[in-house]
Amino acid sequence: MSKSQNLLRTEPVPDQTVPTMEPSQNGPIIKLHWLNGSRAQSILWLLEELEVPYELEIYHRGPDMLAPPELTKIHPLGKSPVITIETPGSGKAPIVLAETGFITQYMTEHFGNDKTLVPKRWKEGSEGLIGGETEEYMRCQHLLHYVEGSFMPYMLMNLVLNGIRGPRVPFLVRPITNAVANKVTDFLILPNMKKHFAFLEKQLETSGGDYLCGPNLTAGDVALSFVILVNKPAYPKLGNWKPEQEYPRVWAYMSRLETSPGWLRSIEKIKSIEGSFALYRGAKE
Repeated sequence: MSKSQNLLRTEPVPDQTVPTMEPSQNGPIIKLHWLNGSRAQSILWLLEELEVPYELEIYHRGPDMLAPPELTKIHPLGKSPVITIETPGSGKAPIVLAETGFITQYMTEHFGNDKTLVPKRWKEGSEGLIGGETEEYMRCQHLLHYVEGSFMPYMLMNLVLNGIRGPRVPFLVRPITNAVANKVTDFLILPNMKKHFAFLEKQLETSGGDYLCGPNLTAGDVALSFVILVNKPAYPKLGNWKPEQEYPRVWAYMSRLETSPGWLRSIEKIKSIEGSFALYRGAKE
């Protein structure tokens, strides 16, 4: 279990930050700026796996689904996840980390040396050589960039397209937006999702374990978690495919992520503060 401590509240307070504090005992003060319906949930899971003391500050999306302006005070882009790390007594300004991959890499390099989150880097006798890295290490490093650079854009597009199909669109216009969304899904989203699921299926087949890099959960799996799980209910509805049957390893992998103790702890952490949890707006767990 992590060493964080939640500040509970008795009723929801929308659009406000909700800090959760614990004394740092002269160690670094790690604070995750968590936004509902964002990849900050993956970083919360990472902190649970690292078992480091941390603080949570909660932010809520507005009715327009955008992040609140308060986040721009932490990082100019106003996005989440963001982590700040303050070293008491150092006289230095807090370190500000943004972007899931960078946060994951930085945190595991500094706090994950005794964990299996980052696989062993070098093969025996090949230390420092080009090509001397282990397969597990190379897979993990690739995953951190694959999530943001290749996989996430189609997940985001699908969420946007689902939005223009929904009740927020005026009734008379909805047939037009539905037709546009369906067309984009047919020629862009679904073909690329098939390609990505086939890639992930092969990675799982050849990893030598239950996870994408091998037998152990790694930082790469954690970084992928929110992105792959947020669209899980929508995958079968994308069109002419049956992902659960066609890509059984990927489907089992998602179930494995959903039932991982650290993932479940991260959900309970938010439930204890917010009273409920949703991967995306409109879905409750």
